[in-house]
Amino acid sequence: MNGLSIDYDTPDTRDRAEHLARQLGLPLQGPEHPGGQVLVVTPERLELRQTGPGAPGPVYVDFAGGRLGYRDRQSSPRNEPLARAAGLKKGHRPDVVDATAGLGRDAFILAGLGCRVTLLERHPVIAALLADGLARAARVPSLSSTIGRMTLISGDAVQWLSSHRTDVVCLDPMYPHRDKQALVKKEMRVFRTLVGDDKDAAALLEAALGAARERVVVKRPARGEHLGGRAPSHTLPGSSTRFDVYLTPFSPPGEKGRG
Repeated sequence: MNGLSIDYDTPDTRDRAEHLARQLGLPLQGPEHPGGQVLVVTPERLELRQTGPGAPGPVYVDFAGGRLGYRDRQSSPRNEPLARAAGLKKGHRPDVVDATAGLGRDAFILAGLGCRVTLLERHPVIAALLADGLARAARVPSLSSTIGRMTLISGDAVQWLSSHRTDVVCLDPMYPHRDKQALVKKEMRVFRTLVGDDKDAAALLEAALGAARERVVVKRPARGEHLGGRAPSHTLPGSSTRFDVYLTPFSPPGEKGRG
């Protein structure tokens, strides 16, 4: 995490910033940012900011507001491609591991539809943003049941999956971009600077296939190659992204497995 530091917006948030700096092993920054990325404790939330000329706006986790909050109220398994890919059906809400949790959007959608979701995030700064967003959302009465079905674990997903089983594993690995337009979103710009590509994505798929009783769902760019060169059982196409579904040998009756 070279070049990353912790800062705070008001004197009231200094103690929390100092605690976070010790927890993450990062320096506490002064009031003037020399450039680079800064994890800022504000009175409202935790933000990751890219400083310098032309920097995008802050990145933070917000389950209650904006498009994601509205989407939670409108979601159903029928109108969510992710839910269909994950195998949600009437009377069946699988336990899900989101092994590349990121900002938690996919996990939040599945939890809102009734799944218990374990969020795995190996980058400690992204995990800190997630923890902050979950804590704030848990205080919103209308979201408490959804957030109650979400469990965050900070650590390496390949290692965790090697010793655990679940019904469904979802993967959305960072991949090398060839299209410059793919970097427009500020979250992707900041994420790429912070974490880079997931070079072990193929190994993550293998670990997921060993852990999933029902299926593994991989989100890919619409025209992207299959993860690790492994063809899926079937695909749910979309305009910009698609879901590759890998049924495992332990799929429920009536579904054909990989073997």
